[in-house]
Amino acid sequence: MATNIGMMDGAYFVGRSEILAWINSTLHLNLNKVEEACSGAVQCQLMDAVHNGMVPMHKVNFDAKSEYEMIQNYKVLQDVFNKLKITKHIEVSKLVKGRPLDNLEFMQWMKRYCDSVNGGSMNTYNALERRDACKGGKEAHKRGAQSQTSAKGAAASQRSHSSHTARRNDVPPSVNSTSQSGKTSRPASSGGPAPPVYDEQITELKLSVDSLEKERDFYFAKLRDIEILCQNPEIEHLNVVAAIQKILYATEDDASVVADA
Repeated sequence: MATNIGMMDGAYFVGRSEILAWINSTLHLNLNKVEEACSGAVQCQLMDAVHNGMVPMHKVNFDAKSEYEMIQNYKVLQDVFNKLKITKHIEVSKLVKGRPLDNLEFMQWMKRYCDSVNGGSMNTYNALERRDACKGGKEAHKRGAQSQTSAKGAAASQRSHSSHTARRNDVPPSVNSTSQSGKTSRPASSGGPAPPVYDEQITELKLSVDSLEKERDFYFAKLRDIEILCQNPEIEHLNVVAAIQKILYATEDDASVVADA
C-alpha cells in the first residue's frame, strides 16, 4: 500500500485531466479544476470510497468556503490517516489557498494511494448516498447535475451548428459564389477574449513551470546538504570528500571531472 511516495514517482506525472476524470467518475461530481477540491471534502470522500464507511461523512462540509471550514475537513481527513497509520503529511496551509500545483500534487498522491488499495476498485461505493449525510452534499449533487446538463446542451448545440454548416456547404458553387460576392469583406476582429483552449494551455504551462521550479529547488537543497556535510571538520580531510567537492564545484566545460575525481 503506497503511503510514502517519492517526488520522482510516476504518480506525480499523472496529468490534470486524468485526475479530474478520476474524481468525477468516482464521486459523480463535475469539477472543472483540481483546485476546486481545495476544501478537503473531496479528499475525505475519496478515502471513504476506498475504505467504505471509514470516514464520518456527517462531519464533512462540501459547502466549506472559509479557511476555517476547510481546515475542519482536513482534521477529519487527518483522523482517518491516523487510524490507517498513513504517514503522509497534509500541507493544509497550502491546500486551502487553492493553489493549483499544491492541490494537483496532493490529488496525484491520493490517486496513487487509492489505486494501491484493492486495486483501486470502488464499484460498490454509492457516492451520492454517502454524500447526502454531508453539509452541502445535496447542493454538490445539483451543481454536478446542472454542469452535466449544460455540457450536454453545449454538445447538442455544437452538433446542430455542425449540421447547419454541413448543409450550407452542400449549396451549389454558383449560389455560394453569388452570395459571397454580395458580401463586403470585414477585417477579423482582434482584442477579444482568448479562446478557452488557450486558457487551458496557459494553465498547463503554468503548472509545468511550477513543477519544474519545485523539482529544481528540491535538487538544489540536496546539493546544498551535501556541500554542508562536506564542510564538516571531522570528514573534510578525507579523499572522498575532496572528490565530491571537485564534482560539486566543477564548471560545465570540465567534462572529465568525474574521471579526475
